[in-house]
Amino acid sequence: MATNPSAPLQAQQLSQETGPLSEGQRLINTFFAPGKTCTDLRRNASWWAPFLIIAIVSLLFVYVVDQKVGFQKVSENLIQLQPKQADRIDRLPADQRQKVMQQQATVTRIISYAAPVIVLGVYAIFTAVLFATLKFGASADLKYKTLFALIVYTRLPQLLATLLAIVSLLAGVSGDGFNIQNPVATNPGYFIDPSGSAVLRALLTPLDVFTIWTLILTAIGITCISKVKRNTAFAVVFGWFAVVALVRVALAAATS
Repeated sequence: MATNPSAPLQAQQLSQETGPLSEGQRLINTFFAPGKTCTDLRRNASWWAPFLIIAIVSLLFVYVVDQKVGFQKVSENLIQLQPKQADRIDRLPADQRQKVMQQQATVTRIISYAAPVIVLGVYAIFTAVLFATLKFGASADLKYKTLFALIVYTRLPQLLATLLAIVSLLAGVSGDGFNIQNPVATNPGYFIDPSGSAVLRALLTPLDVFTIWTLILTAIGITCISKVKRNTAFAVVFGWFAVVALVRVALAAATS
C-alpha cells in the first residue's frame, strides 16, 4: 500500500506551527508556499474565493476577446484548425456558409461566457477521477470535498496565462490566427502554424508551463491532504494527464 503514515502528523504539526490561514493567505501561499495552503485545506475545504477569482478573470478575458477580436473571427480561426470541418464548410453555397459561420460564432460566444460554470463541472469530474484512483488504487485517506478544494486552488497559476493573454490583446495583438484555446506562447503547440499538423499541435499544446505548474501543485497537495506518498501522487496526476493528452491527439487525428 503506497501510503505515508507520517503525513497526517506532519500536517497537524504544520497547522499548529502556522495556525489557521485566512483566505488571503491561502491564495498567496498557493504560489509561494503551496504546502501551507494545501495542509490548511484539511481544516477548511472552502473553495469559493479562488473560484470567484478564476470566474472574474475568465469573464474579463472573454470580454476582451469579444471586443478586440470578435467571435466571428474567433470561430473562423478555430475552424481553420480542423481541416476536415473547414473543407466541408468551404464546399457549402455562400448563403449556407455564412449561416453556418454565424451559428458557430454564436455557439462559441455562449460557451466562452459560460466558461466558469463549465469549468466548475470539469473540476468536479476531474476530482472524481482522481478521488477514485487515489481511494481505490492507493488507499488514500482523503475526502472528496477536500480534494475538490485542492483542485480549485491549484488552478490559480493558470490565471497568469489568462492575464498575459488579456495584456497582449489590449496591446494590440492581431486577431489573425488568434486561438482562444491557446492564446499565449506558453507551450510549443502555440508555434504550430494553423495549416500545420493538427496532431503535432495537439501533442505539444499540453506541454504548457502553467499546466505543468498546476499539475505539480496538485501532486504536492495530494501528499498534504492524504497519506499518499509523493511519488505515487505524481504518478497518478501525470498518468491521467498523459491519458487526456493522448485522447486529444487521437481526436485531432480523427478530425484532421
